Amino acid sequence: MTIAPVSQFCLKCGGPLSSRIVDALPRLSCQCGFVLFENPTPVVAAVVDHPDGILLVRGKGFPQGWYGMVTGFVERCEHPEQAVLREVNEELGLPGRVAAFIGHYIFEPRNQLVIAYHVFADGPIVLGDELEAVKAVPRDELKPSSLVPALNDGEWPFGAGQAIRDWLNR
Repeated sequence: MTIAPVSQFCLKCGGPLSSRIVDALPRLSCQCGFVLFENPTPVVAAVVDHPDGILLVRGKGFPQGWYGMVTGFVERCEHPEQAVLREVNEELGLPGRVAAFIGHYIFEPRNQLVIAYHVFADGPIVLGDELEAVKAVPRDELKPSSLVPALNDGEWPFGAGQAIRDWLNR
């Protein structure tokens, strides 16, 4: 999969960027010596374990019926565990506690590194501004089609599906 570069011009001198091999990988660079590394953005994701079930969310603009994990960006100087708890609170209005690290996953379409956690949360759910809906899925019914119905229980190859698969397999 090819990811569109964030810029076609040098962030240092404004000159055009061209592809060349740097550190054994093709990277955009400029004649002035600037190299655009396009490092992935760190994102946290939570399998939110609530008394009502595993909470899945649908963000505003998601296709109807599509749900995912609570996710969000890691802020500058923020530990990923702090970030995932902040996101659960912002998106669901719930205080939480990290139960376990699930794993890290590459989400290539957006050049993100997803850092996933199992989070326990309790209390009344209050949807944040970014969400359109939430659904609670009983743990024993959680499967890829809980996220995207069209998958018919098949493997969901992206970060959230992989994290849920790994969490369920433990």
